[in-house]
Amino acid sequence: MKSSDTRPIAFLDLAAQQKRLGPALRQRLDTVLAHCRFVMGPEVEELEGRLAQWCGARECVGVSSGTDALQIVMMAEGIGRGDAVFLPAFTYTATAEVPLVLGATPVFVDVDPDTFQIDPDHLRARIRAVRAQGTLRPRAIVGVDLFGQPAPWAALRAIAEEEGLFLLSDCAQSFGAVQAGQPLGREATATTLSFFPSKPLGGYGDGGAILTDDPERAALYRSLRTHGEGTTRYEVLRTGMNGRLDTLQAAVLLAKLDGFQAELDRREAIACAYDSGLAGSVQVPVRVPDSRSAWAIYAILLKDTAERTALQDRLKVQGVPSAIYYPLPLHWQPAYRPHHDGTTLPVSEDLAGRILALPIHPELTDEDVARVIAAVRG
Repeated sequence: MKSSDTRPIAFLDLAAQQKRLGPALRQRLDTVLAHCRFVMGPEVEELEGRLAQWCGARECVGVSSGTDALQIVMMAEGIGRGDAVFLPAFTYTATAEVPLVLGATPVFVDVDPDTFQIDPDHLRARIRAVRAQGTLRPRAIVGVDLFGQPAPWAALRAIAEEEGLFLLSDCAQSFGAVQAGQPLGREATATTLSFFPSKPLGGYGDGGAILTDDPERAALYRSLRTHGEGTTRYEVLRTGMNGRLDTLQAAVLLAKLDGFQAELDRREAIACAYDSGLAGSVQVPVRVPDSRSAWAIYAILLKDTAERTALQDRLKVQGVPSAIYYPLPLHWQPAYRPHHDGTTLPVSEDLAGRILALPIHPELTDEDVARVIAAVRG
């Protein structure tokens, strides 16, 4: 039934979140303004400790963005020209962008049609094909915890071990998710996080982090994030980058961490309400077994592109926002076409034409959720 209320619902409501968290945010930010250590101030180390504790990881290194986190990890492994980095075709561009920046080649892998996570069987086939061709050296696998759910980590670890490949987790969208009763963050040799404002734990600007249980790698990440410095600022041991986390962003994230579990619980409640209210009208998300999503994105599937377009138009009239993640699989993007070997990736190609994301954030009221459900059902 169409609602008479057509006031716009926010796809992401940072203003309402800021109002709710105002006193805690102001206290944290005022502390930074008082001590004036705006780069690598004490809040960065405090945040690193709390993020590591949340995931049970031994080490955490705060960095300037999720993209820089990926780049620092790959730089530390010496990934570059002639290397093949295997990653899903259905994800955000940063995952594929970094190998190319370093001179390596992204090798795109298709995804599971239900969970949208990288397909281990297709990954094996892609590795075999690259080895048989002999042009590139297989070096690394990037598993992406897409939309808030975990990638198939047991299978990815087995493949990485069998093939002698470095395993990296791109957990940009899924900090706060749980698999087998444990928070994500230790599934691979290194895990990268993003704190872009739209993420479940988002800052008010860019930010990221790297989790690892390897102290030597953590020390290398810390050097690389600060121009390759050694024990002093002006000892330069290697070529690095400016990848430091701003203290103000660390302060914002610390304020948000205090209530983060409650936000995750609210996201789960909204997802369950959508599941119940939309079942039979559209294809609702399939859960990864033995896991709980962080619900960065709640993505439904329509029959085809025409049906999706019609639904988006109807939702817009009723003040309900939507978004398409992702309108093109990576191997179809102009930047990556010259680097793709032409392999057809039918699942990723099909999803791009049918997927649609609905608003899911802790500031949505029950009335908002009911409006979204009614609008989708028509």
